[in-house]
Amino acid sequence: MKKTAVIVGVGPGLGKEIARKFGTMDFRVILLARNETALEAYQRELMGQGIETFYEIADAADPVSLKKAFDEITQRFGMADVVIYNVGITTPDAATRIDMETLIERYRVDVAGAYHCIRLLDTEAFAQKNGAILITGGKLAMQPHYAFLPLSMDKAALRAMVYAMHPVLKEKGIFLGMVAVMGGIAPGTHFAPEMIAEKYWELYEDRTQIEIQYD
Repeated sequence: MKKTAVIVGVGPGLGKEIARKFGTMDFRVILLARNETALEAYQRELMGQGIETFYEIADAADPVSLKKAFDEITQRFGMADVVIYNVGITTPDAATRIDMETLIERYRVDVAGAYHCIRLLDTEAFAQKNGAILITGGKLAMQPHYAFLPLSMDKAALRAMVYAMHPVLKEKGIFLGMVAVMGGIAPGTHFAPEMIAEKYWELYEDRTQIEIQYD
């Protein structure tokens, strides 16, 4: 029976390439994002390459939206085998006044959405499938930068969450891990999305490392 990979946060770069990688390994891929027009385009592209592809509209900042998408996926395809949380607001903020409301808004997307996905998957059904949850981390967690202050704070929190929750979920038979991208993602470079996507497959297959740092 074909396995299912759910990618939360799919854009034209890394998210799409993660979907492509798992699709080439004979997974059904389900794309989650807010922009239906973009999702339809990604679906056509991946389907054209022979990858079984579906999508659900979801907002990572909205727990009701995420739960609805996961419920619909489970009803249609059964419990997923792997979920990748690839969401983050990467806008530079050096010239922006960061107030408390902005920090809270960013945290909801960058961290709380990932936590909510983990909690939705912390089930006996997911454990029985040896389910895996893979999170996109980054260099800013270890090397924060003022120009990306909210993202630096959030990536550090995200990394702490993964390390804290990994052993608890492992006891239940669920794998939680992180790929930390240690540079700026750019096509045609060492940090090309398709090259980074390979590390998600490596982490999924290996399951002995909490974190892979791609540098």
